Amino acid sequence: MGCFIKFSSPAILFMFLSLLLIPTSAHVQVNEGGYISAVISKKGLDFFKNYLINQATSSIIPLELPDIEKSKKIPLIGKVHMALSNIIIYSVGIDSSYVETGDTDLLLAVSGATADCGMNWEYSYGSWLLPTISDSGAATVLVEGLEVGLTVSLKEQGGIVKVILVDCGSHVRDISIKVDGGASWLYQALFEAFEGKIKSAVESAVTKKISELITKLDSIFQSLPKQIPVSDIASMNTSFVRSPVLSDSSVEVEINGLFTASSGTSMLNYYHKGFESSASCSSPAKMIGIQLNENVFSSGALVYFNANRLHWIIDDIPEKSVLNTSGWRHIIPQLYTQYPNDGMNLYISVTSPPKIHVSEHDIGGTIDLDMTINVLDSSEVIPVACISLVINTSCFPEIKGDNLAGVIRLNDFKASLTWSRIGNLNMHIFQSMMSTILKTGFLPYINAHLRRGFPLPLPSGFTLENAEIFCTNSWVVVCSDLAALSLTK
Repeated sequence: MGCFIKFSSPAILFMFLSLLLIPTSAHVQVNEGGYISAVISKKGLDFFKNYLINQATSSIIPLELPDIEKSKKIPLIGKVHMALSNIIIYSVGIDSSYVETGDTDLLLAVSGATADCGMNWEYSYGSWLLPTISDSGAATVLVEGLEVGLTVSLKEQGGIVKVILVDCGSHVRDISIKVDGGASWLYQALFEAFEGKIKSAVESAVTKKISELITKLDSIFQSLPKQIPVSDIASMNTSFVRSPVLSDSSVEVEINGLFTASSGTSMLNYYHKGFESSASCSSPAKMIGIQLNENVFSSGALVYFNANRLHWIIDDIPEKSVLNTSGWRHIIPQLYTQYPNDGMNLYISVTSPPKIHVSEHDIGGTIDLDMTINVLDSSEVIPVACISLVINTSCFPEIKGDNLAGVIRLNDFKASLTWSRIGNLNMHIFQSMMSTILKTGFLPYINAHLRRGFPLPLPSGFTLENAEIFCTNSWVVVCSDLAALSLTK
């Protein structure tokens, strides 16, 4: 019946595909290119398979089989009615298993498995000359050479992956029965009468269980949300943009990946992905590779800019003199003359969506700012000047736990006077003060958030292990092994 896989394969498939197809983010139309992709290597597929088989063997046991009845003519005894009931598979042993990928389908297979069954037996016989004779007891059955296999197809439909059962089958090579109690002829009679039926019952129960779990798995995927809120203003869409791509040694899942406003406004019109990433995880092979296009970061910046969240008041800074007019008296003498020894704060506002680009070395950003200088005169806040800034930053991403994090560094900036109520300002002299404000006031605030990072799309219940990260043209690539959280505690 096609291909074969292990007795525990129904639960294996359910858990395996649930982990394999964990979605990530962004609102997308079907057939649009994705901005985040995850590639599970052969090493990763084997890891999931082994982990899930161990978990699945306990999740499907015990498995109850239907009762079996049969009448058989026994020499010297006559016609005997026999029945088996309470047939339960209570343990499974696994010899070998594998997972393979084809052009369009995923194959899960286990061979040489064993299963231990318990059951009750009873029989009765009699004639018009003799009274009815009956007996009952228990028996155990060892199922050997159990093979179960299934092939599934993974198809994207409307942003959801549909799980289609293409082929499913199971086969039992041999069984042995141990009868507790009963007459001496009972063992041979039970074996002859029920060997085929027990094999068939095991095969049918396994195949039925697989079909039920595939249907349940498909229903779960159909009900997955297409958007997941990440804050009060931003959401991440979880729609798949195409069917999973299967190769000889990996499975790739691609999603759109762009941040969107919680109102549902799509960012697709603003971005073009450009060329596909050719980067891959180097040797030794890692279990999973996650690639994020630079537009993922740009879309997040755009959402927060459109929501008017990119503005701050700096009223505390390590260089305390910056927030008092006395610290400015040699740079802007007229400021100190008009407001001697008054406190100050700085209102910084991003004036256009930050431009983010990923190079082979780091993540670069260009941010346009307006910085308004405010004097705190008694209880009054007095704006006295506004400086426009174009700052260029760089950031090399890092992995913190399961988060993508980083720290922004100031590369350079340009400053120009927008307006002033304290006369003309010498921007050349002003450069040093601006550098101090940006390095000790503005960037530390941003880095406090960036150091925490944001979660990478990982299968639920797993964590990164020995992760590596690098940048290439337009892409950030994370290569990592995985570990089960329950095993790391």
